[in-house]
Amino acid sequence: MRHVLSALVQNQPGVLAHISGMLASRGFNIDSLAVGETEKPELSRITFVVHGDDAELDQVRKQLGKIITVVKVIDISSEDYVERDLMLVKVNSDRQQRTEIALLMEMFRGRVVDIGPTTMMLEISGQEQKIEAFIELMRPYGIVELARTGRIALVRGTPGQGDVL
Repeated sequence: MRHVLSALVQNQPGVLAHISGMLASRGFNIDSLAVGETEKPELSRITFVVHGDDAELDQVRKQLGKIITVVKVIDISSEDYVERDLMLVKVNSDRQQRTEIALLMEMFRGRVVDIGPTTMMLEISGQEQKIEAFIELMRPYGIVELARTGRIALVRGTPGQGDVL
């Protein structure tokens, strides 16, 4: 089962290494990982996606909770949440293909961020399925380079409903 975990941690060197090492030592592969400062500069939010059954994930949450720099961890998979992924992709494009690619970008609510003599760089964000579908549409043009962020996610609602703190 796919789980999206959100951890609030103290913004200190080594926290990410400690958490990823703990997950690795328990045999969890991290499918996606994103880290960034929160609205409070002293805290960072780590969002990671892992696969495992509920019992395994409960154990992981308890182990993470024992790490001193971890403030709180929740499995937001069972919550009503919004998740996004960001991708930059550089594709081959001649003059005729550029209009075609730009129309596809518009349909996917993306943006053209750079045009070179033989390539276009595109930016798209959304749910994982949207990103994957767009990648498949771009394959026939020839993907030169591709970079993606990890998933970021927040629980919907007002403060106090499903908040990590």
